[in-house]
Amino acid sequence: MQKIKKGDDVIVLAGRDRGKRGSVLQILKDGRALVDSVNLVKKHVRPNPNKGDTGGIVEREAPIDISNIAIYNAKAEKADRVGIQLADDGKRIRVYKSSGEPIDA
Repeated sequence: MQKIKKGDDVIVLAGRDRGKRGSVLQILKDGRALVDSVNLVKKHVRPNPNKGDTGGIVEREAPIDISNIAIYNAKAEKADRVGIQLADDGKRIRVYKSSGEPIDA
């Protein structure tokens, strides 16, 4: 079970965007994640009339390593670690390590 999933609210721990918060857009297989409005880079895009793209300089998110982000605990208003617990019905659920509260509630 992954500790950080698509749609989670995360905070950046290291790098030039340290302290920024965003939502996970995608988890890549190589241990990186795309986070909304974090690690923005300028990309030069060639126009493509078949697709209707005008081209130019586009700002988009670049992948950030999962080790540099942590899940954001809204109640504590800080970054938190993720633990796994077994529920009564046998399912594995993610919980905050600091409080033990479930994340996906």
